[in-house]
Amino acid sequence: MNIDFKKIVEKAEFYKADMSKFLRDMIAIPSESCNEKEVVLRIKKEMETIGFDKVEIDPMGNILGYIGKGKHLIAMDAHIDTVGVGNLSNWDHDPYKGYEDDEIIIGRGATDQEGGMASMVYAGKIIKDLGLEDDYTLLVTGTVQEEDCDGLCWQYIIEESKIRPDFVVSTEPTSCRIHRGQRGRMEIKVETTGISCHGSAPERGDNAIFKMGPILNDLEKLQKDLKDDDFLGKGTLTVSEIFFSSPSRCAVADGCSISIDRRLTIGETWEGALEEIRALDAVKKAKAVVSMYDYDRPSYTGLVYPTQSYFPAWVLAEDHDACKSLVAAYKNLFDKDPIVDKWTFSTNGVSIMGRYGIPCIGFGPGHEDQAHAPNEKMWKSELVQAAAMYAAIPSMYLKTLNNQ
Repeated sequence: MNIDFKKIVEKAEFYKADMSKFLRDMIAIPSESCNEKEVVLRIKKEMETIGFDKVEIDPMGNILGYIGKGKHLIAMDAHIDTVGVGNLSNWDHDPYKGYEDDEIIIGRGATDQEGGMASMVYAGKIIKDLGLEDDYTLLVTGTVQEEDCDGLCWQYIIEESKIRPDFVVSTEPTSCRIHRGQRGRMEIKVETTGISCHGSAPERGDNAIFKMGPILNDLEKLQKDLKDDDFLGKGTLTVSEIFFSSPSRCAVADGCSISIDRRLTIGETWEGALEEIRALDAVKKAKAVVSMYDYDRPSYTGLVYPTQSYFPAWVLAEDHDACKSLVAAYKNLFDKDPIVDKWTFSTNGVSIMGRYGIPCIGFGPGHEDQAHAPNEKMWKSELVQAAAMYAAIPSMYLKTLNNQ
């Protein structure tokens, strides 16, 4: 098939206003993790209006839209849940009513990650308009609970729905660059125990909070010595939460626990990350318990799909057909070389490629620094670029395979 890249770009520009309206409609619907039902129904309506060949909502609540019935299954994914809005005084505009001018759209979810959904759905419209269907099936997924537990949605899609695409394009924000990997992460708990007594005579008890103090110091030192990788960068850890138990404010604490956000680079394992904490002198002296968190929160449908809070790192080789296809599509559409890079944060790729080895590659509108921030914004020009890319990628992938 000859691909008319100029017409694809023209069509994407033509649908800029429609994409912008659709994005603003999604922003206007609060859709924090486990409360995505209404935004899923809005996406379903748009897919059906545009003419997707099949649209369904799975038992977890993910929306799956299909175009075509060809042999090669190519998936494109956007999580459509958001984080909360935080302190409203930090927002210049209502995070759900949002703001729009000729260049930008502001609102919760604009970049992270409903902008990617808007571009994907209208890529489907471009494919239909230009007759770009071929020997592929395009699967567009709007996935749930990613902000709560990245990759859980794709664990369900792969394990329960038995869907295994040739590759998946994650539409998480990349500033319209191509991203081919990310560090993994895990959520770790460290617990100390003590014996409570009256605070006026602390020597009678055993203070669990005091036991945690040296552990915090050792963790800060450990952070400096974690493994590094030339592409993904260094593993990191930070203490993100601290909790305690005590009979009262005038008593010695009998329990203390902390949460650790541990970012894993290639070559690090969840077992190793736990063991290096267990090996710390302060941890051993306090006889602290080190474990991984579990996740078992029900989706908006009521489905509980429990998993451990471990999300593996992954990297796609630059010479993989999926990466080569995105690079070629970008060059042909925009007449320049793309920047190929990596994410700093985590995506559903932790399951797609990290757990299951299904090739994953990223290209998305919006910028990482807008994620979870007040006044979160999306650039309309990037919605257009992304829609053009998503429309061109399936045909370019077939062309790449045929040229081998």
